[in-house]
Amino acid sequence: MIDFTRRLLIAGFATLALGAAPAPNAPLVLAAASLQESLDAAADQWAKAGHPRPVISFAASSALARQIQAGAPADLFVSADEEWMDALTAKRLIAAGTRADLVGNRLVVVEPAGRRTAIPLSGAKLARVLGAGPLAMADPDSVPAGKYGKAALTKLGAWNAVAPHVVRAENVRAALALVERGAAPFGIVYLTDARASSKVRVAGVFPQSSHPPIVYPMARLAGSANPEGEGFRRFLLSSSGRAIFARFGFTVPGRPR
Repeated sequence: MIDFTRRLLIAGFATLALGAAPAPNAPLVLAAASLQESLDAAADQWAKAGHPRPVISFAASSALARQIQAGAPADLFVSADEEWMDALTAKRLIAAGTRADLVGNRLVVVEPAGRRTAIPLSGAKLARVLGAGPLAMADPDSVPAGKYGKAALTKLGAWNAVAPHVVRAENVRAALALVERGAAPFGIVYLTDARASSKVRVAGVFPQSSHPPIVYPMARLAGSANPEGEGFRRFLLSSSGRAIFARFGFTVPGRPR
């Protein structure tokens, strides 16, 4: 039954994302929404080497982790924070010895590309600027980008004033879209999200000391028996794989820039 469900999931994701049925042994990857361009590029390179192209489902790490906890079959999980990977590890849903830190990131404030606001990243001034209108964020109660954002605003003394104006998005790309459409004058996203869009500009970069380190852990799921999944995991951690992520602005974990 699990294998049948897996095939249905892969076929569904492939129809939505690729428009064609994947190879039967194509690995299924559940990945944080902020990895979309970089992980797609990595999947393309892996496929060019003669492997079946991985099928990737992008969403908030919280939503994906809950799907895994509910029994959704997949091969790899890439989270935008350590807490959701820790939750799966505690439930023994991660294959032993396969967890590794894949990339790091930076947290920024973005605004529509035509504006030129100087963001004072401290205290009352920050609260006045960000609290003047809707502030787009991934859900700060569960989604990693939102949790990092809340931690930063709390550390900088602005959260209590800004919180009533927060528009909670289901993931970081949904928060980015609100700013792109002009539905919110500011948003908190990752630097790589800002770089992926020509419709926004970075108005400020949060000090790294204002929030926990942004780390994307990756692991093979305990229920995976697909050798292509393990092969793709190793490729992502290789120098060739890391070079792809660097091209999109991700950092090496523990070596912020």
